[in-house]
Amino acid sequence: MEKPRRFRKESGLNEHLGRHESETGPCRIPVIAAIAGPAMGGALEIALACDYRVATPDAVMGLPEIKLGLLPGAGGTQRLPRIAGLEAATRMILSGDPVSGDFALSCGLVDKLYENDQDFRARAVDFATEIARLEAPKRNCADMRVAHPDPHGFLADFRRSIEAKTKNLVAPQRCLTSIEAACDLPLTEGLRQEKAGFAELLDTPQSRAGRHLFFAERECTKVPGVARANRPRDIASVAVIGAGTMGRGIAIAFLQAGYPVTLLETTQGALDQGLDQISQHFQRAVDKGRLSADRAQIFSSNASGALNYADLSDADLIIEAAFENMDVKRQIFENLDRHAKQGAILASNTSTLDIDEIAAVTSRPEDVIGLHFFSPANIMRLLEVVRGAKTAADVIATAIKTAKKIRKLPVTVGVCYGFVGNRMLEPYFREGSRLLLEGATPKQVDDVLENFGMAMGIHAMADLAGVDVGARVRQERRDEIAHDPAYQAVQDRLFELGRLGQKTGRGSYLYEGRTRAEDPEIMQISAALAEELGVARRDINDQEILERCLYPLINEGFLILEKGIATRPGDCDLIWANGYGFPNWRGGPMHYADEIGLAHVLNRMNHYRQSLGAYGEMWFTPARLLTELVSSGVTLAEHFDAKKEKS
Repeated sequence: MEKPRRFRKESGLNEHLGRHESETGPCRIPVIAAIAGPAMGGALEIALACDYRVATPDAVMGLPEIKLGLLPGAGGTQRLPRIAGLEAATRMILSGDPVSGDFALSCGLVDKLYENDQDFRARAVDFATEIARLEAPKRNCADMRVAHPDPHGFLADFRRSIEAKTKNLVAPQRCLTSIEAACDLPLTEGLRQEKAGFAELLDTPQSRAGRHLFFAERECTKVPGVARANRPRDIASVAVIGAGTMGRGIAIAFLQAGYPVTLLETTQGALDQGLDQISQHFQRAVDKGRLSADRAQIFSSNASGALNYADLSDADLIIEAAFENMDVKRQIFENLDRHAKQGAILASNTSTLDIDEIAAVTSRPEDVIGLHFFSPANIMRLLEVVRGAKTAADVIATAIKTAKKIRKLPVTVGVCYGFVGNRMLEPYFREGSRLLLEGATPKQVDDVLENFGMAMGIHAMADLAGVDVGARVRQERRDEIAHDPAYQAVQDRLFELGRLGQKTGRGSYLYEGRTRAEDPEIMQISAALAEELGVARRDINDQEILERCLYPLINEGFLILEKGIATRPGDCDLIWANGYGFPNWRGGPMHYADEIGLAHVLNRMNHYRQSLGAYGEMWFTPARLLTELVSSGVTLAEHFDAKKEKS
């Protein structure tokens, strides 16, 4: 695979900075870096090669390469430990997260802080002048040692501390090896080893996956039919309908971004409870030291309540977060149409229902959009922006801009059952449940998926979300799934038995708090249902579990791309990596399909289509796009790159 240009250049930067200090001799006069704003990756590595650094308190500095499955390849692993100390450097490199100017000063990464104002440049020049006047010494990293009483002991302890979290990842261990070299080797040799490590990681599937998601994030806000001329509307105030778990989470996300939020409920008791829980959320953040008391007070005071739709007449954006039922949604939007001001954006947080049907009850369908937040809404980064048939381009532009302000990742999708994320979830969850009828246990299925890298197995995820949540969704679409009498039979039986998951202490597992344990009764329930439905039971191996869960999910992604519900494969991957726990280091399901080979996916889909009899014919028919790409020998990425070039 050809190395992307920007990553080839970084390896060259390594060589250049190494020669600057060791092969051609250091510069004769001190070199000073002035940092105002972001200095990430190569920018920070250039600053590290200087003798002195000055910055603003709000500057952000970091080496994020590990998030791309790489190590900082232009001297970051060699210079940062020498300058900022082993412990600060290791945490920065292994997290990939930026640090502030204040932290950089505390660890010695920068030498002086100046306020970020119009005089910053002049102060930086004054600093340089003072360095020259005092004839301050050069500070060449080639002459520095990593100062730590027990570097190898610290790194061994650090390795152990991250072992569970990084068990499937190659970059963290390679970064630690390179940092260890900084403790043991001269700079020139350390740079040489770092360069080899960078090249080694660059050609790994994990780095390809990281780079894919990196560029997918930059592509996802480019929405067909939405141009720069479509100026976003001004959003000064927000209203949220529903003070339940989702509504509160959405309100908190907007409050944290500085928006005043009005929460609408049907009763005073529910409203008071919602507002009180929002205040408690901010107080807990204060208690944990994550938020100042003053800011918590500001956020809480920006939340107000209402019991009448007329009280929402000044809101610029209104988000419905009510019960997942079409009749309920229609009634809400009829009320919004009567009371919301002209130009207000009317959004639904529905996770599966038809946005066009909701919009049709209003006189202004162009102002209606889906904003599908993921729970907990104040934490989860993903936001599916659902574009209806009549949604105006400036409404989409506003949704994208506003999402960024509340620190969400907006991915625009089209209208269908479940949009992109939940539509791809449907076959994944369907097979996970079907496998129980055929003889697998919830733990066996979940262990396979979690060993693959999923954040949580199917059955544990259903228990966390609530068995009743899935049951209500299925009640809305009984006609579509009636042809399969065994569809989600185990989950439906759990719902009938009141085993709703973590909230009742019993679902697919038994729970003590959040700790789950196997329940032998589930096998009895599954076996009884299998006999009732005529499903043969057998031993099922791990390979079949993985393939039957993942490949229909991938196939559904191909169907979504065929129909234009998603614009590009990277959009599907971002949704699954950020909303459903698909491992980032595999790049998302569509990228993963390219990595393992589309022909392999097609072959295994056809295998289960034939081997599972009538059930296989029902659910394992390969998507036309998958079949066509295999026939033409083109990867999914190549196919969409070609489409992009033509457009």
